[in-house]
Amino acid sequence: MTECAKTLIKYDVDCPCKDCRLWIDYEQDQNCTLVAVKNQKTMTLREVADRMGISFVRVKQIQDKACAKIVKKLGKEFKENKKSIL
Repeated sequence: MTECAKTLIKYDVDCPCKDCRLWIDYEQDQNCTLVAVKNQKTMTLREVADRMGISFVRVKQIQDKACAKIVKKLGKEFKENKKSIL
């Protein structure tokens, strides 16, 4: 967690830095994605969409693309490791 997010939590204030890449327009989480993750632990895709100001469908598209990238990367690493083992 960044020092900025720690300060927000310590003093219970909202983030004033709108140009930060972690800033969200969601005051309940002090306008910070790191604070949202720390406070909420797990969130549904709808909760993420509300915080990010985008549709649920868009969040699902982003999740699907990220999962596909992970599977692709793991598949390559598995094949490389398998060759070195044999």
